[in-house]
Amino acid sequence: MKKINRRRFLYCGAGLVCSAMSASTFWPFSEETAMASGPADIRGHVFKGDSPETLWKWSHEGFLYTKLDNKLVMCGICPHRCLLSPGDRSVCRSKVNMDGILYSLTYGNPCSVNVDPIEKKPLFHFKPRSKAFSIATTGCNLRCLNCQNWEISQAKPHEVRHYELFPADVVKTAQRNGCLSIAYTYSEAVTFFEYMIDTARLARENKISNLWISNGYINRKPLLELCKVMDAANVNLKSYSDAIYRKLNGGRLQPVLDTFKTLHEQGVHFEITNLVVPGYVDDDEMVKEMCQWILTHLGPDYPFHFLRFFPKYKLDRLPSTPLSTLIRFRKLAMAEGIHYVYVGNAAYPEGNNTYCHNCKKLLIERAGYFVPTYNLNGNTCKYCETVIPGRWV
Repeated sequence: MKKINRRRFLYCGAGLVCSAMSASTFWPFSEETAMASGPADIRGHVFKGDSPETLWKWSHEGFLYTKLDNKLVMCGICPHRCLLSPGDRSVCRSKVNMDGILYSLTYGNPCSVNVDPIEKKPLFHFKPRSKAFSIATTGCNLRCLNCQNWEISQAKPHEVRHYELFPADVVKTAQRNGCLSIAYTYSEAVTFFEYMIDTARLARENKISNLWISNGYINRKPLLELCKVMDAANVNLKSYSDAIYRKLNGGRLQPVLDTFKTLHEQGVHFEITNLVVPGYVDDDEMVKEMCQWILTHLGPDYPFHFLRFFPKYKLDRLPSTPLSTLIRFRKLAMAEGIHYVYVGNAAYPEGNNTYCHNCKKLLIERAGYFVPTYNLNGNTCKYCETVIPGRWV
């Protein structure tokens, strides 16, 4: 008899209970696809009849959506392209259809506000030793089983405490705290696109940099608008497998790869992270394929961060990523030809420091989020004068 784990048993049991219901009642696609993809696959799933009875004072009409017959609307921000009837809420929980108009409920009401060292984002090749004013609202367009910020990413706007902080207030607060950048981070900034882009435009006018910390699950048209005001990004490439994206994250791989291509094409500085989840993405061959794609389509100079996984959310029974795995992946990626590869969420100094890809000498030493040693002259190596990719001043 084939063994199954408890999670699979409960999931299959739920499928039997719901088998008498129509497919659209439980899954927005066929039962065969649902069972093959796993419970994290949420393509097209919306919250029916879940919009608030009255709009919040923070509501703002959505950016880039299509009005259809019978007061239906289709959101155009991310690849889910949520089709909403009046009263429906989007996959990300942040957008609602009110009488044929799409509204964002997260505009000007961040639930998390903080001053962070830019190294925390992580951004290692953009204005080191500076501070970033970080904001986030609730919501995410993915359903990662391993989410580190699930308390806000998987919540609706009215379910958490929040601040009233409109774009002008964000810019003023960043200036008051001596922050060179504003980071749209913690949950998923794609879901508060309207708030982010208005704030970013105002920040650009005030000579403050904008940082997009994201899963990269966004359509090309809104991304092109974002690229006009975004100075740097860190995008999480969760795996190099569409099947794992569907099972672990509730999304697809190709839109994220397209995001990297667009950022590269538009000249936006970005860094790549990969959270190494045991049993899902800790595979040497997958890492090699990922690196080969990066080298072919983006080149060797974009920093790559392998991050340590800690048991969280629905994967709280998994072990943390062994440090030996992270070290092995770093060496593997560098052997493939990636110039700057880092190890995050782990005490491994060599994997946190920046070394010149030409002369191999230490350029930036990092002790946690502190930088005790800095050997760059502008954007060049102090020792051999090689140009080091990034935005350093």
